[in-house]
Amino acid sequence: MKKLLIKEARLAASPLSFVFVAGAFITLIPQGYPLLVGSFFVTLGIFYSFINWREMNDIIFSLLLPVRKKDVVKAKFLFVSLLETAAFILQAAVTLVRMAFLSEASAENPLMNANGLFLAFSLIVFAAYNLVFVGGFFKTSYKAGVPFIIYSVVCFLIIGVGEALHYFPGLEFLNTATFENSGVGFIALAAAAAVFVGVTVLACKKAEKRFENTDF
Repeated sequence: MKKLLIKEARLAASPLSFVFVAGAFITLIPQGYPLLVGSFFVTLGIFYSFINWREMNDIIFSLLLPVRKKDVVKAKFLFVSLLETAAFILQAAVTLVRMAFLSEASAENPLMNANGLFLAFSLIVFAAYNLVFVGGFFKTSYKAGVPFIIYSVVCFLIIGVGEALHYFPGLEFLNTATFENSGVGFIALAAAAAVFVGVTVLACKKAEKRFENTDF
């Protein structure tokens, strides 16, 4: 698995996948911008690797290696998850800095602030990507456009829900820019982390079965 992962990163992946991890720094924008779009940009960068893999016939090449068929799928999911985790760590670091030292700049932000709830929704976006796009890609192991369009619709629905929540009466505290009243947000973050792991594992298992039944 380690060698397959190295192959993904060094030989097959698009450089844009690594560059777009920097989309996590959109979290620095103090107000007036939907911060969750940064998570979408991270997944867009990963999408370019799938295009790269398709154009390079990487799937066929991987099947010629002395590895199990399901390990090819696991390596792809692991590569995707590592990039998502790297982006999330950057988002979390920037969020903590903002909440601790830059909260005044976000005090009047009409959109979602960087807080625990924002991080929770970011993980939900990544979970949706792994389930809808990566899992959808392995239906054929070739077609990437349709699964990405479907994922994009789902992603922006998630972003819309995240942006709308704090406008509901009684939920204004969800848009806190400080550590005050942030308990619910961090509880949501813990739940979202469990969802991310669970959904990714289930999507991988389902993709493995699909890949086993795919003829090349």
